[in-house]
Amino acid sequence: MPSRIPDFYRLQVSERLRTLFERGLIQEEHYNQLLDGVHTLNVDAADNMIENVVGVFGLPMGLGLNFIINEKPYIVPLVVEEPSIVAALSSAAKIIRASGGFHAECDESLLMGQIQVVDIPHVSKARHAIFEHKEAILNLANSLHPNMVARGGGAKELDVVIHPSASERGDMLVVHIHVDTCDAMGANLVNTMCEGVAPLIERLTNGRVFLRILSNLTDRSLVRARCRIDLEQLEGNGYTGEEVRDGIILANEFASVSAYRAATHNKGIMNGIDAVAVATGNDWRAIEAAAHAYAGRGDSYTCLTRWYKGENGELVGSIEVPLKVGTVGGNLETNPAVSIAHAMLGVDSAKELAEVMGSVGLAQNFSAIKALATHGIQRGHMTLHARSVAMTAGATPENFDAVVERLVAGGEIKVWKAKEIIAKIEDGSDFDASHTDDALEPPQRSELVGSGYGKVILLGEHAVVYGSHALAAPINLSVDARVEDADSGTHIMIPRWGVEQRIHFSGEHENSLT
Repeated sequence: MPSRIPDFYRLQVSERLRTLFERGLIQEEHYNQLLDGVHTLNVDAADNMIENVVGVFGLPMGLGLNFIINEKPYIVPLVVEEPSIVAALSSAAKIIRASGGFHAECDESLLMGQIQVVDIPHVSKARHAIFEHKEAILNLANSLHPNMVARGGGAKELDVVIHPSASERGDMLVVHIHVDTCDAMGANLVNTMCEGVAPLIERLTNGRVFLRILSNLTDRSLVRARCRIDLEQLEGNGYTGEEVRDGIILANEFASVSAYRAATHNKGIMNGIDAVAVATGNDWRAIEAAAHAYAGRGDSYTCLTRWYKGENGELVGSIEVPLKVGTVGGNLETNPAVSIAHAMLGVDSAKELAEVMGSVGLAQNFSAIKALATHGIQRGHMTLHARSVAMTAGATPENFDAVVERLVAGGEIKVWKAKEIIAKIEDGSDFDASHTDDALEPPQRSELVGSGYGKVILLGEHAVVYGSHALAAPINLSVDARVEDADSGTHIMIPRWGVEQRIHFSGEHENSLT
């Protein structure tokens, strides 16, 4: 299955679907469902999933292309409302595949259940009794799900944790049961086991069982993904490969020591992982909880990835994140779109899905901190803002891309400007919206463009113009300014900063901003 589809983003939706079908990436049934829009969850099915249903809420489903994971190509379905995620992931995967792609592994896939025991007369004796009857407890748990055991899963291990307490109720004892749920997410399965063995544990400890529930900190389901990127794949946009590599390493170091930065750093990772989780019908909230809890397992909250310089000077990245996911189960089969997503992804097990999700998280992290370490995050966000503005202004599917491209090229990402562009497209007075190259050319207008550099005065003051002494230093940053004809006043535009102001002069020494 190829994962590389050049210029896929330039096609219309119907053309993309046709391309997927012709390449054998989707079946004819799924092609027709996606084309006709009947693949979405209907209200009747939704009413059986949750309470008080009044409708169905839609989100875009896109495809992350170019992924090679463990030498296998993947097209990754992503359900997310933010377009930068899909584009960034596809771009990152393209860069990384040129250096061999991702390598991922998942050692084991266990979900933990916790049985809390309180009011215990003798905690040490209770602990000893539980270990003495360990096999009986595990056998009882497995008897509740014989089919899971037949598939090679079931309760595998048991341990006991004692939490000292200063209260009159004494120390708290917690029994941990580790369950292999195979290809199921397994939350309900583990909860059933915890409740089923609770009476036996109560008799063994002479205490009282209180909470009986799974834990979403799935640190026995760790996924590790790794990639290496040659320097020539990093260079571009005025940056050498070494500069980009060192910038990414420095950005990661920041996230490793600052919890404030790490929270945003990890949020970027979860942008990719969550999008796959939603598309494949998995519990993205549980996945989020596990990831952030794991990031805070030490003395402080830290980042989930590591980027460093390899032996040959290349950039090397790795991620370790808990991911307990499923590929079977009623909830996954209720939503038709989830079935289509699984068919496109083509994974054979929950373990493989977790490895894909870990790789996607690493790719999303690479894309985000590469942008931060070079031209900054706002340049990409300008395009995202332009898409929202174009939609608000009433752009049609036929002229949408052209309006976005013209807004970005001109730097005036405002609704009034988008409406102006749309009007010119519709009356044919400006350019042919169907011609992509025209849309990339900035409008020809009577204007002057210049750049000005800054300075900082270290000692003294700005009165140097009157002969006073000062110590100043240049700032090697410039601001582009554009002067254009206006009916009145002056129009100031600094696109990169998102600044737009009109200054009107009402007198010789007075002015106001509107």
